[in-house]
Amino acid sequence: MSLDLYQRLGLKRGASEAEIKKAYRSLAKQLHPDRNKDNPKAAERFAQVTQAYDLLSDKDKRARYDRGEIDEEGNPKMPFGGGFGGYSPSADSSGAHPGAGFENFNFGGGGGDAADLSDLFEGLFGAASGARGGGGGGPFSGFRQRGRAAQKGADIAYRLKVSFEDAVALKPQRITLADGKTIDLKLPQGLEDGTRIRLGGKGQEGPGGRGDAIVTIEISPHRFYTRDKNNIRLELPVTLKEAVLGAKVKVPSPDGPVMLTIPKGTTSGKVFRLKGRGFAAKDGKRGDQLIAVEIDVPGDDAALQKFVEGWTAPGNPRSDLGV
Repeated sequence: MSLDLYQRLGLKRGASEAEIKKAYRSLAKQLHPDRNKDNPKAAERFAQVTQAYDLLSDKDKRARYDRGEIDEEGNPKMPFGGGFGGYSPSADSSGAHPGAGFENFNFGGGGGDAADLSDLFEGLFGAASGARGGGGGGPFSGFRQRGRAAQKGADIAYRLKVSFEDAVALKPQRITLADGKTIDLKLPQGLEDGTRIRLGGKGQEGPGGRGDAIVTIEISPHRFYTRDKNNIRLELPVTLKEAVLGAKVKVPSPDGPVMLTIPKGTTSGKVFRLKGRGFAAKDGKRGDQLIAVEIDVPGDDAALQKFVEGWTAPGNPRSDLGV
């Protein structure tokens, strides 16, 4: 019997988000294909724990899984629990269920002509209904013969951390798949934290072909940039002299440093805009970089303190606040 999602991570149901993340990180480190190139079972286990984490770290999917609405692959479970209230026709020696016995099964009809349930039962019994040849009368004699398509292999879930600068530049990312192969993943326009990228045919093998790889992107936070939709915000320290007299200062941007002109008399909170240096939207248009000035006042400059003691500032900067 296959392990449920919690068992794959060595946890019990009801585990906290922190426990789930800690368990996944520990297992992923042990089982990563880069560290187990000669162990295909480790690669398979790595795919299983990654898929478990991908589902359990999503609050909505975890709740649906806990309620039994979806399975370990994230697919909806069959209605009626895969059965019909305890009815279990006997199987013959070939393993197929004979048609006899359906005539006496009560589906809640009130008499008269039998309801047309062919569409429902075609989906549930597939080729088994066709194997009866479609003859013999009864309420199921009109089933259309249709074979069931072979099922593709399971999808494999991955989580990929991308640096802030790479996400802005949409720099291709190298990723190692569960089978040990390495590919360069192209990041799409409109990239956001949590964006999912589907790689067709990169999942597990199945009778109907390979499933897909689902890569969830995690954009790492930056030490001084912050994201505001498709814009990037930066708080820029400047000296009192630069703010009072004006200056040209070098400013970092994801595309490389630029020179920014600080006008005379610039105050803290003044925002400057660098066009087209933010994240790319889905249509390819880039946001801007917004730079907020912060005047850095030294706390131990004796000359500055002496100057300010003899200086009387004109006006009241808090007059707009009514005080």
